[in-house]
Amino acid sequence: MNVDLPGPGDRLRPGARRLAAAVLGLLAGFFCVLLGPAAPAAAHAALVASDPASDTIVPDAPNKVTLTFSESVQLISGKIQVLAPDGSRADQGEPQATGGTVVIPLRTGGGRGTYLVSYRVVSADSHPVAGSLTYSVGEASAPPAEPGTADSVDPVVRGLIPVAKYLGYVGLVLLVGPVLVLALLWPHRLSRRGPARLVWTGIGLVVGSTVLALWLQAPYTTGSGLFEVSGADLRDVLGSTFGAVMLVRLGVVVAAAFLLRPLLNGEGGGSKADLALLGVLGVAALATWPLTGHPTASPVAGVSVVVDAIHLGAMAVWLGGLVMLVGYLLRLADERELGAILPIWSRWAATAVAALIIAGSVQALIEVASFEGLVESTYGRLILVKIALAAVVIGMAAYSRKLVRSRRAESGPGPLRRVVIAELAVTAVVLGVTAALVQIPPPRTASAAESAGTSTTISQTVADDSVSLQVDVFPATVGNNSLHLYAYTLDGKPLPVVEWTATAALPAKGIEPIEVPLLRITDFHAIGDIALPAAGEWTLKFTVRTSEIDQSTLTMTAKIS
Repeated sequence: MNVDLPGPGDRLRPGARRLAAAVLGLLAGFFCVLLGPAAPAAAHAALVASDPASDTIVPDAPNKVTLTFSESVQLISGKIQVLAPDGSRADQGEPQATGGTVVIPLRTGGGRGTYLVSYRVVSADSHPVAGSLTYSVGEASAPPAEPGTADSVDPVVRGLIPVAKYLGYVGLVLLVGPVLVLALLWPHRLSRRGPARLVWTGIGLVVGSTVLALWLQAPYTTGSGLFEVSGADLRDVLGSTFGAVMLVRLGVVVAAAFLLRPLLNGEGGGSKADLALLGVLGVAALATWPLTGHPTASPVAGVSVVVDAIHLGAMAVWLGGLVMLVGYLLRLADERELGAILPIWSRWAATAVAALIIAGSVQALIEVASFEGLVESTYGRLILVKIALAAVVIGMAAYSRKLVRSRRAESGPGPLRRVVIAELAVTAVVLGVTAALVQIPPPRTASAAESAGTSTTISQTVADDSVSLQVDVFPATVGNNSLHLYAYTLDGKPLPVVEWTATAALPAKGIEPIEVPLLRITDFHAIGDIALPAAGEWTLKFTVRTSEIDQSTLTMTAKIS
């Protein structure tokens, strides 16, 4: 292969302008994070069910409240409580979390009225989940006052989190790609001082961003300010899954720094055993990014973690190699050296780009889940922006590969340098979009939150002159449904019932009354199950006999979807 390469005069030119252009690209990505749409404080998990259910009336005070989330959660000390109608604490002991289920033990003998459950937990992808719900015992009353804004996140903290992630991505780029080039492609005669500074900068950025992320996680999860972090808050973060993964990242990077010293100092490039161990540490470090993000909460978590790690690794190899190319090799290497290096690098870049496309496509399909999610959600639209920018970069990469393979004298290093600098500038913005994406709920979790926010339980009270009947129908959809019936006097006291009967009919579709088998649970509570074959306005009719001669017939309609 014969490539027209720089002469001595070209090699003596300072590369400051080229490096400055690449740095400006990185800064553009940085400001894309700072000035782009603020990452919402929306949770990446959703409360999908509770027992007692929200806004329902139960006959007796329960001994616990159970919250069920769409993904596994971890508790935050002191951030879950149940308030009685008089404002006193109704919970006792410590809540327990198992997967996505949180159990809150309650004091016995709770009074009648409306109770408030407030919660703040951490979802599997490290984002806080906060909210509240109410339920009533015996009868509804004015709910107790909610204890502050449980779902708040300090805006400074919220803005700094994607910045920390962006700096971590830049550090990864400056670490992985340059180390690979130094280990396998760097000419022996060239000094390693400049690339070594680049690698140490990458290590510093990864370590610094990790420490910053650990600090930010404390106020992020508790809802406090940036400098309102206590020792207990930090201990909770370090004891969480997020903290454990971050500590692993720090340990791996520090261990890699010791192994890298011979390679960076030019002392034989490091032994084969050291290089193999560096490869293992590199894979372990890459895995820590998806283990604290969306992939851990994916429906196929194992696949998502592996795919995301491949995506990050390919990105770091490609961009880090481009930095080495434009910053050092195209300036300093001679014709013979570049003739050997560029074809190999070109194949590496092609492989990395292919891995980026495949891994990115798989991950987007998992997170977006539907075409509507792609075009109607903020996450999906940012994915489209990222795809458009990536297409531009891939076009540039294809052109640079063409230049590398060209034998024409006019296809020298000048055009190649300009194309590589442009690639770096655009991909820096792509990194900024990526840093913003990790703070935005993907459509699959946003959909879970939306479904959770809309309860399908029908809870209705019907009454006549002597009986007040509370009826709960769940899930109020076509198919099997459960009915709960509670009988009260008009002043809200439990009313013993001798005999219950119920029917369900859908006159609009010619469905005659279907008898609902009922089981008497207590004197004033009965349950039943019925399969409703069609959607529509069903007519439910109940007969409640309270003595040998007294009975009431009550009717209500229930919209079944």
